[in-house]
Amino acid sequence: MKPQMNTDERRCERINDLETINELTRRVIGCAMTVSNTLGCGFLEKVYENALAHELRKSGIACETQCRLNVFYDGAVVGDYTVDILVENELILELKIAKQIDSTHYAQTINYLRAMNRHIGLILNFGNPKLEFKRLGHQL
Repeated sequence: MKPQMNTDERRCERINDLETINELTRRVIGCAMTVSNTLGCGFLEKVYENALAHELRKSGIACETQCRLNVFYDGAVVGDYTVDILVENELILELKIAKQIDSTHYAQTINYLRAMNRHIGLILNFGNPKLEFKRLGHQL
């Protein structure tokens, strides 16, 4: 039987989880900056995906590329999506090659978070000489 936690212990547990995810996102952004600075802009998204997955693994961060998920409506599968990279089974990475991150990129990433029952996602845009990134959170 798991011992009961008081309010302060629960708060500390949430802070530790938040600190862990903050550290993970910081490390992932660092890896993405390394890829962006090394490759520059102008490649297809798949090149950045492969390079970032390599850089993440090299840094000791577990990741899975091209994670497929089903979309359900009224109990029926009505479609599927593919998430670019799932980091440590927690953090969803959506890679883009665009002039700038726009509202459709936000909506897509939020939908992935909902569908995969995850809280945090990063949109990483390699479409410009300087990496653009946005962190999104979703309350379940």
